[in-house]
Amino acid sequence: MTTPESRPPADGPARPEPVVRTAAGSVRGRYEGELAVFRGIPFAEPPVGEARFAAPRPVRGWDGVREAYAFGPPPPQDAGLQGPAALLNLPTGDDWLTVNVWTPEPGPGSGRPVMVWIYGGAYKIGHSGSPGYDARRIARDGDVVVVTLNYRVGMEGFAHIEGAPANRGLLDQVAALEWVRDNIAAFGGDPGQVTVFGESAGAGSIAALLAMPRAAGLFRRAIAQSVPGTYFSDALARDIGAALAAEAGLRPTVADLSAVDPRKLTAAGEALGAKMPGFVDRWGQAAPTVTPYAPVVDGEVLPSMPWQALAAGSARDVELVTGHNRDEFRLFVALAGRLGQITEEQANRALRLYAPGPDGAGAYRAAFPDASPGELYERVQTDWLFSMPTLHLAEAHLAGGGRAHLYELTWPAPGLDGALGACHGLDVPLLFGTFEADLGALLFAGAAPGADAEALSSRFRAAWTAFARTGDPGWPAYDTEQRLVQVLDAEPQVVPYPEDVSRRLWEGHDFAPLPLL
Repeated sequence: MTTPESRPPADGPARPEPVVRTAAGSVRGRYEGELAVFRGIPFAEPPVGEARFAAPRPVRGWDGVREAYAFGPPPPQDAGLQGPAALLNLPTGDDWLTVNVWTPEPGPGSGRPVMVWIYGGAYKIGHSGSPGYDARRIARDGDVVVVTLNYRVGMEGFAHIEGAPANRGLLDQVAALEWVRDNIAAFGGDPGQVTVFGESAGAGSIAALLAMPRAAGLFRRAIAQSVPGTYFSDALARDIGAALAAEAGLRPTVADLSAVDPRKLTAAGEALGAKMPGFVDRWGQAAPTVTPYAPVVDGEVLPSMPWQALAAGSARDVELVTGHNRDEFRLFVALAGRLGQITEEQANRALRLYAPGPDGAGAYRAAFPDASPGELYERVQTDWLFSMPTLHLAEAHLAGGGRAHLYELTWPAPGLDGALGACHGLDVPLLFGTFEADLGALLFAGAAPGADAEALSSRFRAAWTAFARTGDPGWPAYDTEQRLVQVLDAEPQVVPYPEDVSRRLWEGHDFAPLPLL
């Protein structure tokens, strides 16, 4: 039920504010331009006290009308790229598990498609209140309802802790999707037309959701942008969990860790992340990622790797768009200050660690005979971490009876005089149109976007929202004969998969959980 109430804004005439009744109670949002916006609506109880490290619990109801004007506080997390100062001015409190809604027309009966955004951040940072995830342009341009959500990251969401369920962050996402199923009609959305979309760890989460029985039926379509192939085996997660707890001088148990303030535990993750490159002999390919968190193939919450689950038909009724950026790993090289500085030995180490097959390093050198050390270093890590997991996800879905559309972003970011190329994360400011916020400020160098950027940004939103509405993003579905892919650039075109050299190198590769060596 929606009831307009007159509450005058401080700087303008009275205008009705939208009030929507959810299953737990009524919430009041605000009109912002053509949209009604609701922020900080709880979808689960705060995961603190007795609920610490537990699966999310249903939110208790409230009386009266709850103001939904401000984003909820972010979950405890590492400082991230922008440093500790970026977290100083954010809301504080324990109500981390909240959703936000942008809707053109609140109230039952509208039945618009619903798009649910799941943020990335290496499973250790991120929150839905980030300015880069302001969804107004998606909701307005596509005439859709957009929901963004918080989920637990880092120690709270993904560390292996004895006595706690695995993948608590994924369980939070399931709980948020259940909230959408039960409540979104009152905001003008169609619960039968839900599309999940996300990037990086958000895309890895979506790949996991496609494989999770608990998520079955909660969404009809999925868009996975730059899917990381990093999932931990139970043994690896257990060992890293013990190391995380040891950084805090504790055992990896609920009893020990629940007595520590959640915000203090983030320091343990940051400390271990800095040490991880020295653990290659123990943690293998996971070590150089400096990310001690990932979804765990625990056999229960996540029964198997997404690639195996999709090939077995786990989500054959879910329509999929997935894709990657051409120069994914260059962002990480740039952030480390190593552009143009990669040595032959560094390239050799990366090839030995990541290239597939018994002589993967030799195969890469033969396949890219003119590549410099820096190009080989980037290529093999782009392929291992994002490009090939993304491609194989589409192919697995196809093998399981599903339909997938594939894309590659090749338009170069203007930041650093174009040296970043089409790097990791570039698709996010293009999709949201948030060129001056968060990562967009780096990738666009603080400059106003040019005509090419604005046109490509509009094209992203048009394709994503068309897919949410119809299942067709505007280019042919992928198959293993023609392998047609939408290339997103200043002049978009549909061509056979551009990274076919890498595709052949990784053909037949089994994406297995990362092991404990």
